[in-house]
Amino acid sequence: MGRRFVIGDIHGAYKALLQCFSKANFNYKSDILICLGDACDGWPEVSQSVQELLKIKNLVYILGNHDEWALKWFTNGEAPDIWVTQGGDATIESYKSAIPARHIKLLQTALLYFELENRIFVHGGFDPTIDIRQQEEEMLIWDRSLLYSAIEMHEEGIEKMTGYDEIYIGHTPTLNFGIHEPLKACELYLMDTGAGYRGGVLTMMDIDTKETYVSERVDLLYPGHYGRG
Repeated sequence: MGRRFVIGDIHGAYKALLQCFSKANFNYKSDILICLGDACDGWPEVSQSVQELLKIKNLVYILGNHDEWALKWFTNGEAPDIWVTQGGDATIESYKSAIPARHIKLLQTALLYFELENRIFVHGGFDPTIDIRQQEEEMLIWDRSLLYSAIEMHEEGIEKMTGYDEIYIGHTPTLNFGIHEPLKACELYLMDTGAGYRGGVLTMMDIDTKETYVSERVDLLYPGHYGRG
């Protein structure tokens, strides 16, 4: 087995994804990639992003809230305004010719969380007072309270908030905190470095060495497009 990586929310930024892979010299056959969800919605190359992920032999894909929205459109044509106006329009445009069955299956079989050697990977968050196996899907893909609790505890000098050694999440852009790199608070790593937005970047991390591989600003890779805003 090769190296082990985690990547934040891609949001259709295929060019940024390729840059991360190139900088890391990522091996599609031997390396592991844990994707924290939301490959869908934002920049115009959603289909290309998903197709690239499907080339990876050891891919672990975790369901994000935007993936859930996209899957509903894939399977029954649901396109609520809240989804379309938050990047869903780019997903619709990307799949205007056809939706490959493998792309649908990836989202249908996506995990809600993934555990590895007392590390946990989840898109949104979870309630640390409840067994992870008992938690609702909505909590796992939408929660932000875990992140804000970690930040508050970190500011108070507390180093540990759960029984996990490390927690990796996406969902909330680090741009919200004025930074372009992963945010660490207690044992939690926030990996969404704003790739869905103008001014943001896509970041991939080696979970063993903590070395990061970062794309160019995504809006510079897609001039004339606006991503999620």
